[in-house]
Amino acid sequence: MPAPAFASPHAQALFERLSTRTARVGVIGLGYVGLPLAVEFGQAGFHVVGIDLDKHKCDAINAGTSYIADVPSSAVASLVEADRLRAVPGLDAADSLDTINICVPTPLRKTRDPDMTYVLSAAHLVKEYLRPGMLVVLESTTYPGTTEEIVRNILEETGLRAGFDFFLAYSPERVDPGNVKWNTKNVPKVVGGLTPDCSTLAAELYGASIDRVVQVSSPRAAEMAKLLENTFRAINIGLVNEMALMCDRIGIDVWEVIDAAATKPFGFMPFYPGPGLGGHCIPIDPFYLSWKVKEVGFEARFIELAGQVNAAMPRHVVDKVADALNEHGKSIKGANILVMGVAYKPNVDDVRESPALDVIALLVKKGAHVTYHDPFVPHVDAEHSSIGQQMDSMPYSREAVAAADCVVVTTDHQAFDYVELVKSARVIVDTRNAVKISAPNVFKLGAPNPGA
Repeated sequence: MPAPAFASPHAQALFERLSTRTARVGVIGLGYVGLPLAVEFGQAGFHVVGIDLDKHKCDAINAGTSYIADVPSSAVASLVEADRLRAVPGLDAADSLDTINICVPTPLRKTRDPDMTYVLSAAHLVKEYLRPGMLVVLESTTYPGTTEEIVRNILEETGLRAGFDFFLAYSPERVDPGNVKWNTKNVPKVVGGLTPDCSTLAAELYGASIDRVVQVSSPRAAEMAKLLENTFRAINIGLVNEMALMCDRIGIDVWEVIDAAATKPFGFMPFYPGPGLGGHCIPIDPFYLSWKVKEVGFEARFIELAGQVNAAMPRHVVDKVADALNEHGKSIKGANILVMGVAYKPNVDDVRESPALDVIALLVKKGAHVTYHDPFVPHVDAEHSSIGQQMDSMPYSREAVAAADCVVVTTDHQAFDYVELVKSARVIVDTRNAVKISAPNVFKLGAPNPGA
């Protein structure tokens, strides 16, 4: 196919380097998003420089070791050996880069407004090395307008013009840690460029390593698409969590109800209740949108209501624990409680926004003695623990389970032997429908108590 017609001569030159894989690619932020992306770029034939302020991450990558479960160390090692991947703790290498992808965190402040600290910092770093012909792509999840209103303005402080002298686009990350079917390579990549030249160049970059690229009209459209994806999930989870509370109150098993509804071949998509929302996207992203639309006098009522329902689930779990203990003549105060799983989802080591940590904090506040076991999370540092001190995973044993007054399943890891748990535990509160059998000692979220 002939090369596209570009409005900028800089775009033509960069397109040729991208299409021949001679472009030098940079990725800022080497976490769950950045490292898999850097590896895909390297495997596509680009020379990749990963930039992360965490020197330990850089040392690990340069030693051929991956610290992300979804990225095998063998893939990192082969790219390092072939001189197609290296990691550095600063942007000193940026003056030789043709493209830079920004993959930094975008958390919420305690006031639930966006914390743009990392994006601002990354944009200012890129500004120091920005030169004509460079492509900059923001991947961090954020509110519509960030790429154009913040990143563009910072980069244009150099005097270079976005869309002509340098190129700017937004492409939302779609990482699902622990998903064995969908990964960085085979999940379609949405791209929105500031101008047609920007979109074409970003699509060429991603098209070299990702199976399908979907271009939209602008960075705002791409930013909004990401927020729609995660708001859709948050609201539907909020709905099914409320259904679980209803079913619990009127004595119906919500899990049975969902399974029955899911047999409908059209018009229904199953979502499942749980102890709350966790992870780096779903509990946070909808509030970016809610915050942004307040600027134009719009109240995002669905988002706010779903957030309230989901945020209340850890407290409901603790109430369920109290009820279960009471059924067995035990008070929650002074009870020994073993929490099974603190990762926010099964079979990963990620505790960001994990509702299990909120459950633990609430149990401790009520006077319980709480321990946890998670084969993926040996330690929870004080920053994440919600109780202000480090917690360590206790070794699993039947004796430890039997010694607990109550076992709370907050993460349904496949490594757990649920049949053995039922046999060994005095009381189980199952928040994930992980225990598939009925037993007099199993109390399920959203279901009647045993014997009721």
